[in-house]
Amino acid sequence: MSSTRDSAADSRTPATNSVLVTRSGAILTLTINRPHRKNALDEAAFTRLREELRNAGADETVRAVVLTGAGGDFCSGADLAGEKEPRHPLNRMRWMGDIAEALHHLPQPTVARVEGVAVGAGCNLALGCDLVVASTTARFSEIFPRRGMSVDFGGSWLLPRVVGLQQAKRLAFLGEIIDAHEALRIGIATWVKAPDELDHFVLDLATRLASGPPIALAQSKVMINQASSSTFREALEGESRAQLINFATDEPLASRAFLDKTEPTFEGTWQL
Repeated sequence: MSSTRDSAADSRTPATNSVLVTRSGAILTLTINRPHRKNALDEAAFTRLREELRNAGADETVRAVVLTGAGGDFCSGADLAGEKEPRHPLNRMRWMGDIAEALHHLPQPTVARVEGVAVGAGCNLALGCDLVVASTTARFSEIFPRRGMSVDFGGSWLLPRVVGLQQAKRLAFLGEIIDAHEALRIGIATWVKAPDELDHFVLDLATRLASGPPIALAQSKVMINQASSSTFREALEGESRAQLINFATDEPLASRAFLDKTEPTFEGTWQL
């Protein structure tokens, strides 16, 4: 059963409709809804996205989050022509950084469903998700140098971790537009699917993620994200602490299901 909190917006896309929020069971889908601007994010859309990401992170009934765009595009980055609040540019950039951080710190697994353009901050919005499913129509670009800018929205941190140092420099220095298959080759996309396969694949993937052990997945996500800045010993210690939590959460359910030769239903609740 699914529900949508927002109705379709007109071409002006009121602020309340700039990000559509849909629930299907434990799966939350956030759809950037400014197709007349290829889903470029103005300040109202950034504000709404920040609010919904924070809401999702605090909602234990949400087990997986899908981020996508309306009208055949993912996101063309920040809307440089949009209205801006009267604030210092440094404070505006820090505020945008808070949104990227909110996505990064979501405890739930996140999936970017990408078709059409994902450029600039939109590219890094996709990279900020845990998994990226790209349509064959998808095009990615760190377009910043073409605009006389350096990477932002977490790109300087995300890119080298996702594609490696040299490919990160290639993308950040040249601002090339790459297609879905090149994105798959260098590690930006996790999967590439034909347009008529995209929705079914994303739904199946999100369903599988939502049925997993939520506390265990959240802990794995944190540990993997922190791996590049921790020692091997620190990683082992983190794994030990995480397993202790799992032993009192969903591991007993999995063990009983294994012995009974059934599939476990993970609840993510404390067993002690």
